[in-house]
Amino acid sequence: MEFMGWKRSDGRVGVRNHVLVLPASVCASDTADMISHLVSGTVSFHNQNGCSQVPSDQQLTMDIMAGYAANPNVWGTLVVSLGCENCQMDLVVEAIRARTDKPVEQLIIQGAGGTLKAVEQGVRMAREMVERASREVRVPCDLSSIILGTECGGSDPTSGLAANPLVGMVSDWFVERGATSILSETPELIGAEHILARRAASEEVGRQIYDIIYRYEEAMARVGEKIREGNPSPGNKVGGITTLEEKSLGCIHKSGHSTIQAVYDYAKQVDKSGLVVMDTPGNDPSSVAGMVAGGAQIVIFTTGRGTPTGHPIAPVIKLTGNRETYAKMADNIDIDASPLIYQPKDKEALLEHAVQVVLDTINGVPTRAEAYGFVETAIARVCNYV
Repeated sequence: MEFMGWKRSDGRVGVRNHVLVLPASVCASDTADMISHLVSGTVSFHNQNGCSQVPSDQQLTMDIMAGYAANPNVWGTLVVSLGCENCQMDLVVEAIRARTDKPVEQLIIQGAGGTLKAVEQGVRMAREMVERASREVRVPCDLSSIILGTECGGSDPTSGLAANPLVGMVSDWFVERGATSILSETPELIGAEHILARRAASEEVGRQIYDIIYRYEEAMARVGEKIREGNPSPGNKVGGITTLEEKSLGCIHKSGHSTIQAVYDYAKQVDKSGLVVMDTPGNDPSSVAGMVAGGAQIVIFTTGRGTPTGHPIAPVIKLTGNRETYAKMADNIDIDASPLIYQPKDKEALLEHAVQVVLDTINGVPTRAEAYGFVETAIARVCNYV
């Protein structure tokens, strides 16, 4: 099955055609934001990291920045740095070049002579990049080039009963057509890891599933924390989820019934088709960031309680199994999955509708989060990996 997308110079396919104004650190974020707001066709975000980080945290930040630039939805990147941060311009550009050969431009605020001069130069550079990007035309592309990220946040019992199972059905539909689907959120797999391991393509992949769980729990124990005391979250409990295992059993429904082909570290490039697992935090923006850096062009995000979360690069489709949430937050929700609870005989029709929404989004129809301009993003930190 085909869709209309943008084929990139590195061979991958985008469902959007953004120019990314990438802040290399927190100190460059406002300037990057000013440039992006002045140039239609660009996207940016506030990078709260990039300086004063331990090496392991800095590497996570570098992986996100390089992955964002390499994401197929990005035509090219204007990197904006202050000039004295830990994530120096040459390091950021080198990391991007290791992942992609797409256009990269550089702007250093201190070298430009301050914010106003940097913004003036950056606007000119970004406009020229957008003009070049606009020359690209969409061409027929196969669904096998799609990487679908799956996420859940603000979960309640309807997430496990309806929303996540529907996403699992959508995931299986795409996997059957050669696409890739990512299951994320390591702390929300705890208690269900044995079920996932049984679905692994090999003993090695099964062992890796156990490894990321053990690694996470051990990391928390080293700093005196117990994951089972902080999860489920207060919002989960108010919604009706009582235990971490209950939350995990609901979470893994997003993976459908496909065989798990591989396990990836946070923000690493996903290069295997089929269902895969990425080791991400439970924090929604941080988890989505890792999948987008890994190459996901689109994210389908389930929520029981309701959330407006979006992303600057990849469209985020919001789906709920709670009909009250859908009624109250219809402005933010793209798909109502509650019929899976109240009219289960219509399951195939609901799947068809959900797949069509995803296909429409892939072909350019904006999600609710895109329409409102929601670009929340965060980067995982080893010192706060929850």
